[in-house]
Amino acid sequence: MALPMPAAVTAAREEQPADCARCQACGGALRIRFATVRDPQTREVFSILECSNCGLGHTAPRPEDLAKYYRGYYGGRHGKTASYCARRRVRILREVGGSAAGHLLDVGCGDGTFLLAARAAGWSVAGTEMNTAPARQAGLDVYAAISDVRSLAPFDSITLWHTFEHLTDPRATLGEIRGLLSPKGVLIIAVPNAGGLQARAFGAKWFHLDVPRHLYHFTRPSLANLLRSEGFIPFREWHQEFEYDLLGWSQSALNLAPGPPNLFFDLLRGFKPPVGKLASAAAWVSGSLATVLSIFLVPVGTLTRAGGTLIVASRRA
Repeated sequence: MALPMPAAVTAAREEQPADCARCQACGGALRIRFATVRDPQTREVFSILECSNCGLGHTAPRPEDLAKYYRGYYGGRHGKTASYCARRRVRILREVGGSAAGHLLDVGCGDGTFLLAARAAGWSVAGTEMNTAPARQAGLDVYAAISDVRSLAPFDSITLWHTFEHLTDPRATLGEIRGLLSPKGVLIIAVPNAGGLQARAFGAKWFHLDVPRHLYHFTRPSLANLLRSEGFIPFREWHQEFEYDLLGWSQSALNLAPGPPNLFFDLLRGFKPPVGKLASAAAWVSGSLATVLSIFLVPVGTLTRAGGTLIVASRRA
Protein backbone atom coordinates (compact mmCIF):
# COMPACT_ATOMS: atom_id res chain seq x y z
CA MET A 1 0.00 0.00 0.00
CA ALA A 2 1.47 3.33 -1.04
CA LEU A 3 2.26 5.93 1.57
CA PRO A 4 0.26 9.18 1.41
CA MET A 5 2.09 12.07 -0.23
CA PRO A 6 2.42 15.58 1.23
CA ALA A 7 -0.25 16.81 -1.18
CA ALA A 8 -2.69 14.38 0.38
CA VAL A 9 -1.79 15.74 3.78
CA THR A 10 -2.51 19.29 2.59
CA ALA A 11 -5.90 18.21 1.26
CA ALA A 12 -6.74 16.39 4.47
CA ARG A 13 -5.73 19.42 6.49
CA GLU A 14 -8.08 21.62 4.45
CA GLU A 15 -10.91 19.26 5.37
CA GLN A 16 -10.34 19.73 9.09
CA PRO A 17 -13.02 21.53 11.14
CA ALA A 18 -12.83 25.33 11.15
CA ASP A 19 -11.42 25.48 14.70
CA CYS A 20 -8.26 23.69 13.46
CA ALA A 21 -7.42 26.77 11.33
CA ARG A 22 -6.75 28.70 14.54
CA CYS A 23 -4.48 28.08 17.48
CA GLN A 24 -6.14 26.00 20.17
CA ALA A 25 -4.43 28.06 22.87
CA CYS A 26 -4.69 31.69 21.76
CA GLY A 27 -6.75 31.73 18.56
CA GLY A 28 -3.86 32.95 16.40
CA ALA A 29 -3.46 32.05 12.74
CA LEU A 30 -1.63 28.81 11.94
CA ARG A 31 1.20 28.50 9.43
CA ILE A 32 3.14 25.47 8.23
CA ARG A 33 6.24 24.67 10.27
CA PHE A 34 6.94 21.19 8.88
CA ALA A 35 5.00 20.10 5.80
CA THR A 36 6.03 16.45 6.06
CA VAL A 37 6.51 14.50 9.29
CA ARG A 38 6.16 10.71 9.25
CA ASP A 39 4.67 8.64 12.03
CA PRO A 40 7.53 6.24 12.88
CA GLN A 41 5.05 3.44 13.50
CA THR A 42 2.57 3.60 10.60
CA ARG A 43 4.74 5.69 8.23
CA GLU A 44 1.72 7.89 7.53
CA VAL A 45 2.48 11.52 6.76
CA PHE A 46 1.37 14.47 8.87
CA SER A 47 2.23 18.16 9.06
CA ILE A 48 2.95 20.42 11.99
CA LEU A 49 1.32 23.84 11.95
CA GLU A 50 2.65 26.63 14.14
CA CYS A 51 0.75 29.51 15.70
CA SER A 52 2.05 32.82 14.35
CA ASN A 53 1.19 34.43 17.68
CA CYS A 54 2.25 32.13 20.55
CA GLY A 55 4.28 29.49 18.68
CA LEU A 56 2.26 26.44 19.72
CA GLY A 57 2.63 23.58 17.25
CA HIS A 58 -0.41 21.60 16.09
CA THR A 59 -0.32 18.17 14.41
CA ALA A 60 -2.44 18.12 11.26
CA PRO A 61 -4.59 16.48 10.23
CA ARG A 62 -5.78 15.24 13.59
CA PRO A 63 -6.96 11.62 13.19
CA GLU A 64 -10.55 10.97 14.18
CA ASP A 65 -9.53 7.66 15.74
CA LEU A 66 -6.26 7.91 17.67
CA ALA A 67 -6.53 4.43 19.20
CA LYS A 68 -4.77 2.66 16.34
CA TYR A 69 -1.72 4.88 16.75
CA TYR A 70 -1.24 3.65 20.31
CA ARG A 71 -1.06 -0.04 19.40
CA GLY A 72 2.36 -1.17 20.49
CA TYR A 73 3.02 2.24 22.01
CA TYR A 74 3.25 1.06 25.59
CA GLY A 75 6.00 -1.17 26.86
CA GLY A 76 9.32 -0.94 28.64
CA ARG A 77 9.67 2.67 27.61
CA HIS A 78 12.09 3.61 30.35
CA GLY A 79 13.89 0.31 30.83
CA LYS A 80 16.46 0.38 33.61
CA THR A 81 16.10 4.14 34.07
CA ALA A 82 12.47 3.95 35.24
CA SER A 83 13.36 3.96 38.93
CA TYR A 84 15.75 6.91 38.58
CA CYS A 85 13.17 8.88 36.60
CA ALA A 86 10.46 8.26 39.21
CA ARG A 87 12.76 9.24 42.10
CA ARG A 88 13.74 12.48 40.40
CA ARG A 89 10.10 13.34 39.80
CA VAL A 90 9.37 12.77 43.48
CA ARG A 91 12.25 15.13 44.34
CA ILE A 92 10.75 17.78 42.08
CA LEU A 93 7.39 17.22 43.74
CA ARG A 94 8.96 17.77 47.15
CA GLU A 95 10.81 20.90 46.02
CA VAL A 96 7.68 22.70 44.87
CA GLY A 97 4.99 20.97 46.89
CA GLY A 98 6.60 21.34 50.31
CA SER A 99 8.26 18.82 52.57
CA ALA A 100 4.98 17.44 53.86
CA ALA A 101 3.48 14.79 51.60
CA GLY A 102 -0.08 15.49 50.52
CA HIS A 103 -2.76 14.34 48.11
CA LEU A 104 -1.46 13.71 44.56
CA LEU A 105 -3.14 13.14 41.20
CA ASP A 106 -1.01 11.98 38.24
CA VAL A 107 -2.81 12.51 34.93
CA GLY A 108 -1.69 9.92 32.39
CA CYS A 109 0.04 7.75 34.97
CA GLY A 110 0.96 4.88 32.62
CA ASP A 111 1.88 1.76 34.57
CA GLY A 112 2.00 3.74 37.83
CA THR A 113 5.79 3.77 38.37
CA PHE A 114 5.82 7.40 39.51
CA LEU A 115 2.73 6.97 41.70
CA LEU A 116 4.30 3.99 43.45
CA ALA A 117 7.43 6.05 44.18
CA ALA A 118 5.34 8.96 45.46
CA ARG A 119 3.25 6.66 47.64
CA ALA A 120 6.43 5.16 49.10
CA ALA A 121 7.50 8.74 49.94
CA GLY A 122 4.31 9.27 51.91
CA TRP A 123 1.91 10.77 49.38
CA SER A 124 -1.73 9.76 49.09
CA VAL A 125 -2.03 9.01 45.37
CA ALA A 126 -4.49 8.54 42.54
CA GLY A 127 -4.10 8.54 38.78
CA THR A 128 -5.84 8.63 35.44
CA GLU A 129 -4.95 6.58 32.37
CA MET A 130 -6.80 5.38 29.26
CA ASN A 131 -5.71 1.82 29.97
CA THR A 132 -6.19 1.49 33.72
CA ALA A 133 -5.27 -2.20 33.97
CA PRO A 134 -1.46 -2.05 34.47
CA ALA A 135 -1.56 0.55 37.26
CA ARG A 136 -4.53 -1.10 38.94
CA GLN A 137 -2.68 -4.40 38.91
CA ALA A 138 0.08 -2.60 40.82
CA GLY A 139 -2.46 -1.79 43.54
CA LEU A 140 -3.15 1.84 42.62
CA ASP A 141 -6.40 3.80 42.44
CA VAL A 142 -6.55 4.70 38.76
CA TYR A 143 -9.46 6.07 36.74
CA ALA A 144 -10.15 6.39 33.03
CA ALA A 145 -10.85 10.14 33.00
CA ILE A 146 -10.24 13.28 35.04
CA SER A 147 -13.98 13.66 35.53
CA ASP A 148 -13.94 10.38 37.47
CA VAL A 149 -11.76 11.79 40.27
CA ARG A 150 -13.81 14.85 41.21
CA SER A 151 -15.01 13.20 44.40
CA LEU A 152 -11.37 12.79 45.50
CA ALA A 153 -10.55 16.50 45.18
CA PRO A 154 -8.97 18.74 46.26
CA PHE A 155 -5.44 17.66 45.39
CA ASP A 156 -2.31 19.27 46.79
CA SER A 157 -0.38 18.43 43.62
CA ILE A 158 -1.40 17.41 40.11
CA THR A 159 1.21 16.16 37.66
CA LEU A 160 1.25 15.49 33.93
CA TRP A 161 4.52 13.79 32.96
CA HIS A 162 4.65 13.81 29.15
CA THR A 163 0.87 13.64 28.95
CA PHE A 164 -0.11 17.20 28.07
CA GLU A 165 1.09 16.97 24.45
CA HIS A 166 -1.20 13.95 23.89
CA LEU A 167 -4.42 15.68 24.97
CA THR A 168 -7.04 16.61 22.40
CA ASP A 169 -8.01 19.76 24.31
CA PRO A 170 -5.26 20.94 26.69
CA ARG A 171 -7.09 24.20 27.43
CA ALA A 172 -10.21 22.39 28.64
CA THR A 173 -8.05 19.99 30.66
CA LEU A 174 -6.41 22.90 32.47
CA GLY A 175 -9.87 24.17 33.35
CA GLU A 176 -10.75 20.79 34.84
CA ILE A 177 -7.48 20.61 36.73
CA ARG A 178 -7.91 24.08 38.19
CA GLY A 179 -11.16 22.94 39.74
CA LEU A 180 -9.46 19.91 41.32
CA LEU A 181 -6.43 21.70 42.73
CA SER A 182 -6.39 23.07 46.27
CA PRO A 183 -5.96 26.88 46.59
CA LYS A 184 -2.26 26.51 47.40
CA GLY A 185 -1.77 23.42 45.26
CA VAL A 186 0.91 22.92 42.60
CA LEU A 187 0.54 21.82 38.99
CA ILE A 188 3.59 20.21 37.33
CA ILE A 189 3.65 19.69 33.56
CA ALA A 190 6.47 18.04 31.60
CA VAL A 191 6.48 18.22 27.78
CA PRO A 192 9.02 17.87 24.97
CA ASN A 193 10.52 21.31 24.34
CA ALA A 194 9.71 22.14 20.72
CA GLY A 195 11.82 25.29 21.03
CA GLY A 196 14.88 23.55 22.47
CA LEU A 197 18.27 22.78 20.93
CA GLN A 198 17.26 19.28 19.84
CA ALA A 199 14.12 20.46 18.08
CA ARG A 200 16.08 23.14 16.24
CA ALA A 201 18.90 20.77 15.32
CA PHE A 202 16.79 17.94 13.89
CA GLY A 203 13.64 19.67 12.63
CA ALA A 204 11.09 17.24 11.21
CA LYS A 205 13.35 14.30 12.18
CA TRP A 206 13.29 15.11 15.90
CA PHE A 207 12.50 11.95 17.86
CA HIS A 208 10.08 13.67 20.23
CA LEU A 209 7.72 15.02 17.56
CA ASP A 210 6.09 11.56 17.56
CA VAL A 211 3.10 12.47 15.40
CA PRO A 212 0.19 11.93 15.59
CA ARG A 213 0.33 10.81 19.24
CA HIS A 214 1.75 14.21 20.11
CA LEU A 215 -1.07 16.49 19.04
CA TYR A 216 0.60 19.65 20.35
CA HIS A 217 4.21 20.82 20.39
CA PHE A 218 5.01 23.27 23.17
CA THR A 219 7.71 25.89 23.45
CA ARG A 220 8.45 27.76 26.69
CA PRO A 221 6.41 30.84 25.61
CA SER A 222 3.45 28.85 24.28
CA LEU A 223 3.15 26.72 27.42
CA ALA A 224 3.48 29.73 29.72
CA ASN A 225 0.89 31.63 27.66
CA LEU A 226 -1.61 28.78 27.89
CA LEU A 227 -1.09 28.33 31.63
CA ARG A 228 -1.58 32.03 32.36
CA SER A 229 -4.67 32.22 30.16
CA GLU A 230 -6.27 29.45 32.25
CA GLY A 231 -5.51 30.99 35.62
CA PHE A 232 -2.10 29.53 36.50
CA ILE A 233 1.13 31.30 37.43
CA PRO A 234 4.35 29.48 36.39
CA PHE A 235 7.04 29.87 39.04
CA ARG A 236 9.69 27.19 38.48
CA GLU A 237 11.26 25.42 35.50
CA TRP A 238 13.55 22.45 34.82
CA HIS A 239 15.12 21.85 31.44
CA GLN A 240 15.78 18.15 31.09
CA GLU A 241 14.67 14.66 31.97
CA PHE A 242 17.82 12.65 31.46
CA GLU A 243 16.50 9.63 29.61
CA TYR A 244 14.18 11.68 27.39
CA ASP A 245 16.92 14.17 26.55
CA LEU A 246 19.52 11.47 26.00
CA LEU A 247 17.40 9.55 23.48
CA GLY A 248 16.25 12.81 21.98
CA TRP A 249 19.81 13.43 20.87
CA SER A 250 20.88 9.89 19.98
CA GLN A 251 17.77 8.52 18.27
CA SER A 252 17.17 11.76 16.37
CA ALA A 253 20.71 11.58 15.00
CA LEU A 254 20.21 7.93 14.04
CA ASN A 255 16.95 8.81 12.30
CA LEU A 256 18.87 10.99 9.86
CA ALA A 257 20.32 7.82 8.30
CA PRO A 258 18.37 5.51 5.94
CA GLY A 259 16.51 2.63 7.52
CA PRO A 260 13.60 2.04 9.90
CA PRO A 261 13.02 5.01 12.24
CA ASN A 262 13.44 4.60 16.00
CA LEU A 263 15.03 1.17 15.55
CA PHE A 264 17.43 1.57 18.47
CA PHE A 265 14.61 2.82 20.72
CA ASP A 266 12.44 -0.16 19.81
CA LEU A 267 15.29 -2.55 20.54
CA LEU A 268 15.70 -0.93 23.96
CA ARG A 269 12.02 -1.56 24.61
CA GLY A 270 12.34 -5.22 23.67
CA PHE A 271 10.18 -4.92 20.55
CA LYS A 272 10.74 -7.28 17.62
CA PRO A 273 12.67 -5.30 15.00
CA PRO A 274 11.55 -5.14 11.34
CA VAL A 275 15.11 -6.07 10.27
CA GLY A 276 17.42 -9.06 10.47
CA LYS A 277 19.96 -9.96 13.16
CA LEU A 278 22.88 -8.27 11.44
CA ALA A 279 21.02 -4.98 11.04
CA SER A 280 19.79 -5.22 14.63
CA ALA A 281 23.33 -5.75 15.88
CA ALA A 282 24.50 -2.74 13.87
CA ALA A 283 21.68 -0.68 15.37
CA TRP A 284 22.75 -1.72 18.88
CA VAL A 285 26.34 -0.68 18.23
CA SER A 286 25.55 2.64 16.53
CA GLY A 287 22.80 3.44 19.02
CA SER A 288 24.99 2.72 22.02
CA LEU A 289 27.79 4.87 20.62
CA ALA A 290 25.43 7.74 19.80
CA THR A 291 23.91 7.54 23.27
CA VAL A 292 27.32 7.67 24.98
CA LEU A 293 28.26 10.72 22.93
CA SER A 294 24.89 12.32 23.72
CA ILE A 295 25.69 12.26 27.44
CA PHE A 296 27.87 15.31 26.84
CA LEU A 297 25.09 17.17 25.01
CA VAL A 298 22.41 16.83 27.69
CA PRO A 299 24.07 19.34 30.09
CA VAL A 300 24.35 21.87 27.23
CA GLY A 301 20.59 21.92 26.84
CA THR A 302 20.13 22.15 30.60
CA LEU A 303 22.57 25.03 31.10
CA THR A 304 21.17 27.00 28.16
CA ARG A 305 17.58 26.44 29.37
CA ALA A 306 16.87 24.81 26.01
CA GLY A 307 16.86 21.09 26.76
CA GLY A 308 14.79 18.45 25.05
CA THR A 309 12.31 18.43 27.95
CA LEU A 310 10.57 21.35 29.63
CA ILE A 311 9.10 20.93 33.12
CA VAL A 312 7.01 23.79 34.53
CA ALA A 313 5.54 24.14 38.01
CA SER A 314 2.56 26.50 38.42
CA ARG A 315 0.13 27.65 41.07
CA ARG A 316 -3.41 28.93 40.77
CA ALA A 317 -3.60 32.68 40.22
